[in-house]
Amino acid sequence: MNIYEDIDFELSRLQKVAYRMDAIFTIPKTRITVGLDNIVGLVPVVGDFLALMPSLWMIRRAYKLGATHGALAYMGLNTFLDFAIGSIPVIGDIFDVLYNANIRNYKALEYNLNKKAARARTVRTASGMLDWAEPDLLN
Repeated sequence: MNIYEDIDFELSRLQKVAYRMDAIFTIPKTRITVGLDNIVGLVPVVGDFLALMPSLWMIRRAYKLGATHGALAYMGLNTFLDFAIGSIPVIGDIFDVLYNANIRNYKALEYNLNKKAARARTVRTASGMLDWAEPDLLN
């Protein structure tokens, strides 16, 4: 396995977790999704803490993948809002269903890593170091 396969594998895992937490199924005739975060979050206090764990794990994995500090801060803010507002009875449950913090975090990570990769390709190309690079690295 090479580094690109490792990153793709890790992103695939994170995407599965994000969508399981926020979008297992869609409410018929709407675009509203419901996931494990919403279901577990119905249990006061304990449910919100249980739903927080996968979100924190995703942020930790994002850090290990090389997400920028700005992306990590954004992900942390999304997670904090999801937990803080989601802890409020009834209003928090509605907020949880509509906000989908885990999907937002996954998309932010994916965007951030793609942007970093594009910037790295530009720098590598501009520096003229492509003479020794493998053709696979350019794709």
